[in-house]
Amino acid sequence: MAGDFILAVASMMISRIRNNDVTLVLSQVVTDLVQGEFMQLGAKETENERFAHYLTKTYRKTASLKANSLKSVSLLAGADEKITDIAYQYGRNLGLAFQLVDDLLDFVSSSDAMGKPTAADLKLGLATAPVLFACEKYPELNPMIMRRFQEPGDVERAFQLVHKSNGLQQTQFLAKQHCQEAVRLANMLEESPFQKGLIVTADLVLNRMK
Repeated sequence: MAGDFILAVASMMISRIRNNDVTLVLSQVVTDLVQGEFMQLGAKETENERFAHYLTKTYRKTASLKANSLKSVSLLAGADEKITDIAYQYGRNLGLAFQLVDDLLDFVSSSDAMGKPTAADLKLGLATAPVLFACEKYPELNPMIMRRFQEPGDVERAFQLVHKSNGLQQTQFLAKQHCQEAVRLANMLEESPFQKGLIVTADLVLNRMK
């Protein structure tokens, strides 16, 4: 209910801006969020489809908010199309990296640090990047993913296999690639304290511990 209230207040604030382009862009965030939630309910049969499904879901549930919010700010500032696209792409890459790191921390951080139980996604039946990467070495994870880790021992076994594989390192590497792309995009902007802040933010996203 708190989330619904925040969304309602945000919608009113957006309407007061009286900028049709910004209203349209930020409305896309809500559409993406709902679509991402529906995508999270399903799983794909093949590994290639599964990872593409995961990345699209991650964009819609997490990265779309950052990408389209930054795009909206650039529109309000009267930026040209090139700067607006840089803002969007920077937010997209930062958002994807943020979620990848979040999925990584679910396997390595303590409950106290994260503020939520570890292996929370597995317990919810969700296969995130570390699990999907681990499938390459341990195909026995595939049937667990399809049954959403519902059988006794699935969560514990999947957790062990992820740690035995290179899934965590591969997830971190992918997050690093997205952060490097975000930095590359930030470096296309005119140098300023704010531009430096975008670069620092990418580093904070990659190296956060909670």
